[in-house]
Amino acid sequence: MGAGIPGAGRAAAGARVTAAPGDRGGAVRVEPLAARHLAAYQALFEAAHAPCFCRYWHFAGTKNQWLARCAEAPGENLQEATEALSAADPTSHGLLALAGDGRAVGWLKVAPILALPKLRGLPVYRAVPAPPGVAFGIGCVLVHPDARRRGVARALLAAAPAYARGLGATHLEAYPRRSSVPLHDEEVGQGPEALFRAAGFALVHDEAPYPVYRLTLA
Repeated sequence: MGAGIPGAGRAAAGARVTAAPGDRGGAVRVEPLAARHLAAYQALFEAAHAPCFCRYWHFAGTKNQWLARCAEAPGENLQEATEALSAADPTSHGLLALAGDGRAVGWLKVAPILALPKLRGLPVYRAVPAPPGVAFGIGCVLVHPDARRRGVARALLAAAPAYARGLGATHLEAYPRRSSVPLHDEEVGQGPEALFRAAGFALVHDEAPYPVYRLTLA
């Protein structure tokens, strides 16, 4: 898996430590996801009641089959994530925010758009031309329920450009959901729009409720 995709077979390096307000007011470290983080990664998704383990964009079955798997066999998602990480597959690329005690308090999926065909192939994004060069996309933003609204997502996003650039990216895309009313945390799984505007991402596709933002890295 991953042949011909930028970053395939490469252990992610780069963006290592970013200080930001974290859980219980402490600082968080932002590190590329690695095998040593698997227990903390699993605990984060379980605490957030997210049985997907960030494998939805790579699931080939139907929506009902996906829902059944999350309800009945979430371990299959975790196993896929573990195997992808072990193989340095681009579908596993991303950044983990760690509290001072080693607990994972946030996750940002940052992967080549070629490794996210299900996301980029959605009808709402098909009309958006890919930028020249190598584009990475932000496929998931997840923060521990106890650490939300404390700067964790900002810390993750601040580390993302250097991380993606280190894997060969020239552009970084984001796919937030826009709404005229406040959204629940579970409805902004790809990050709130304001987060990307504040980080300097440019609006390249202004179609509500699914705009596209992009940051040039090269």
